Amino acid sequence: MTDIPLSQPEMGRLQRLFDDNFLDYTSYVIRERAIPDIDDGLKPVQRRILQTLHNMDDGRFHKVANVVGETMKLHPHGDQSIFAALVNLANKEYLIKRQGNFGNIFTGDQASAARYIECRLTPLARETLFNKDLTQYVESYDGRMKEPVTLPSKLPLLLLLGAEGIAVGMATKIMPHNFNELLRAQISCLRGESFMVYPDFARGGIIDVTEYNNGNGRLRCRARMVEADEKTIIIRELPYSITTEGLIDSIEKAAKSGKLKIASINDYTAEEVEVEIKLPRGVYAEETIDALYAFTDCELSVSPNLVVIRNHMPCQVTVDEVLRHNTAKLVRDLEAELRIDLGRQREKLHARKLERIFIEERLYKQIEEVTSYAKVIATVAKALEPFREELVRDVTREDIEKLLEIKIKRISRYDINRQKKEIRIIERAIKALEKNLRDMVGFTINYLQGLLDKYGQSYPRRSTIEHFDEVDARAAAFSNLVAGYHRQSGFLGHKIRAEDARQDIEVHCSELDRLMLIFSNGLYKVINVTDKLFVGGDLVWMGVLENNLVFNVIYRNGGENLSYVKRFRTPRFIINREYRLFPEHRRSVIQFLEVGEQGVRARLSLVPSSRAKYNSLVVEFDDCLIKSATAKGRRAAGRVVRRISSLTGKSPAPAVASPPSLPGFTGRDNGGSEAAD
Repeated sequence: MTDIPLSQPEMGRLQRLFDDNFLDYTSYVIRERAIPDIDDGLKPVQRRILQTLHNMDDGRFHKVANVVGETMKLHPHGDQSIFAALVNLANKEYLIKRQGNFGNIFTGDQASAARYIECRLTPLARETLFNKDLTQYVESYDGRMKEPVTLPSKLPLLLLLGAEGIAVGMATKIMPHNFNELLRAQISCLRGESFMVYPDFARGGIIDVTEYNNGNGRLRCRARMVEADEKTIIIRELPYSITTEGLIDSIEKAAKSGKLKIASINDYTAEEVEVEIKLPRGVYAEETIDALYAFTDCELSVSPNLVVIRNHMPCQVTVDEVLRHNTAKLVRDLEAELRIDLGRQREKLHARKLERIFIEERLYKQIEEVTSYAKVIATVAKALEPFREELVRDVTREDIEKLLEIKIKRISRYDINRQKKEIRIIERAIKALEKNLRDMVGFTINYLQGLLDKYGQSYPRRSTIEHFDEVDARAAAFSNLVAGYHRQSGFLGHKIRAEDARQDIEVHCSELDRLMLIFSNGLYKVINVTDKLFVGGDLVWMGVLENNLVFNVIYRNGGENLSYVKRFRTPRFIINREYRLFPEHRRSVIQFLEVGEQGVRARLSLVPSSRAKYNSLVVEFDDCLIKSATAKGRRAAGRVVRRISSLTGKSPAPAVASPPSLPGFTGRDNGGSEAAD
């Protein structure tokens, strides 16, 4: 069978078909699955679960399997996504009350099957989420039921619950915040005061919010660790999104790679986190904590990205914008509720007054002889005209029909005093509603304060906000390697062993350290710790690179055949790139090198001269200025230096007619060096 090529018009139609379908799919995934709405802070599946629980609510617990089945009437994506979303929502503890095993957010254990566990709405959810008078409904996916576009939530659920979602071309990652802090921030917003809210995680932990950037920056999270004793560390709280299982895996992986040392690790987590780390001989808790933060998931960096659906379109917003939007919406919703309630109270007052007038004034007597229904309506309407000023509004035919439905038994037992008392109660309620409507800001503040007083104690802050510095991974790493340099073979690395203590070099380091190499011809470079590398036999110094090391060097300038003294700090570098301490010359060579900031001294033996008063001098490197690594330095003497020996840590021998000491540079004693005349 041969392929039939498509014509250009057919190719164009096919391209447009793909483009249109992909755009429809993209729009659907963004708005209907992954990204929450800014108004109620919920994704569609969460909204459908809560609406279903409200429809089923009778005060008792419902099997989760039944809730999932009922939700499927609104949600077209199967039971597993509904069950996972319900468990996640229930474990946040704000809106759904649990009964049974809903898993463990600390250990990562899964929930029991849906047929074994039960749930229902919390009192907080019942009080703040639902009002059919304020809810706009649309048809469900199959047209059999109605579902809400958004719920009239009176809580800033978007920031309270947090959210994560990956759509097509965009993603959202919203951090959960503390209930009390959010409501207090809304009160501050209504009063025109400044406010700031920061994340709060169910797993607790320590967070650094320095770079939070109003919900679109970076957040650093740490586990809370306690030193039970010098050989035992207890982890009490976890960072955001990590479980004890994942944390233990990361610690064991770091231990296997030699980044830290542990004897054992045990997980005793149940209702509270308790991970016990036992340390081996020679290792202590204080030094291990930094290594845990540096090399394991005990410290995590989280990058929030506050993307929401607003006005049916995705957009990126800040925490402040979300909170102000939710607060303004709360004012509008409360005002709408008050106006609806006011209208109902006025209708109730109107009906009570009509009934009182109809019975108390015995207007029903006027229709006893009337034979036509139309004339009955007209007679009652005419009889009520003198009482128009007492009524809330004009009398309608519907009002009269309701009066005519009153039974004789009720008329005969009518209690005028009780009715007047109920009317006064309704009038007081109307005045209170009208007063609240005149001060919506004050009413909203009182409403929020009422929620705080009623529910605030149930939701204390769990995460501690602190500022902590970045952990230096190289400083925290254990020096578990020995990098050796074998001069005879010219190789160095942690697989090379020094054999001659006078010529070879050994350095204790970790796999994260960097080694600085200085060669006799003045060349130096910085390399990563390696297992085996050929560098030749001219290496004069090797050490772990640290900031602000001070190098004390005496070298012979081959062109002048005179020695120079220089002192410099750890230079800037690019890994594996070669640099020079002095210009290249076949006779230029390093004669002396030690690392140290104070107390470095050296004795220089000069070529003898019959006219000279002395043939040696002492270099005091403390008297020399610290300059750059490329500086030429100062001349050590006017004659050729024949031999140099270190006096660091020694008392100099008395000398006759010894010259004044010369400035120099600090460094590590390499046993002295000799240079040819």
